[in-house]
Amino acid sequence: MALVGIARMASQSELLEAKRSVEYFEIPARSILNRTKPNMPFRWTINPYRGCEIGCKYCYARYAHEFMELDPTDFEDKIYAKAAPAHLLRQELGRVQNKDEGIAIGTATDPYQPAERRFLRTRAILEVFAKERGWHIGLITKSDLIVRDLDLLKEISRRNVFTVHITVTTVDEKLARLIEPRAPRPELRLQAVQQLRSAGVAVGVNPNPIMPGITDSDASLDRVARAARDHGAMTLGGGSLYLPGAAQKVFFPFLEKEFPHLAARYRETFENNIHLSKAYKDGLRERVNRIRERYGLASGTIEYRPELWAEEEQLELFPTG
Repeated sequence: MALVGIARMASQSELLEAKRSVEYFEIPARSILNRTKPNMPFRWTINPYRGCEIGCKYCYARYAHEFMELDPTDFEDKIYAKAAPAHLLRQELGRVQNKDEGIAIGTATDPYQPAERRFLRTRAILEVFAKERGWHIGLITKSDLIVRDLDLLKEISRRNVFTVHITVTTVDEKLARLIEPRAPRPELRLQAVQQLRSAGVAVGVNPNPIMPGITDSDASLDRVARAARDHGAMTLGGGSLYLPGAAQKVFFPFLEKEFPHLAARYRETFENNIHLSKAYKDGLRERVNRIRERYGLASGTIEYRPELWAEEEQLELFPTG
């Protein structure tokens, strides 16, 4: 059967590099700024890559490779860098009428996964935003590589409403290595939080996804929150596990191997509903709120507006020369 659309583009993509079992490709992109579904906290998303080498066992976004006629297990082994992201973004931002509509970078794949060290697609996108003003932007990652771009992040923060969210699901290094095998150690991520805050960037920590029986105990969440506070984080997330079919193909075998006592319960829970129950999520929300209050952390994105805006606007009213 002939491939069409994104599947055909993927099959024709140029091989950029191959290392270990991971292959990198460049794929043409018709768009870099994608509209979200209703009821999301942001209107637009940007993902500079398709696939993610970090290989989180719980990753919900594995289904995206199915659009390219690839197996979900290829999600961490076949990485597609989108072509010309800066050019596309400059074009598409001009069509967005309301700058208050949130733009989230890194919702499906980590913008600072290992591929970014060589291919610089995320940096190209940040270079565009560093010259813009007044956008509401969030970026989420679980990599300390983000500090490479402190120069751009500071400029974006100065000119826009901008928040970085660093994912730290656990501070237990052994557990982190199991569930996020190619992510930087939790301590390195927390050090990145500290560097970002010291540079004046609004930053929070996300323990997402919180996984029943694995990372959802009060003790585990408390350790993450305390570490977040101690490293300068301003917010703490609290999203529960979401496990669509493609993610189950990887996560269930992982549970059988590493957490066999949980495997049957997870299958019973998620094979009929990809979301956890309302009762569980309500109880989790209450527990996370108590922990946030304990450490003086806010929830979600904060409206952190640069102090320089007012000064610069005044200067523009009275131009010199």
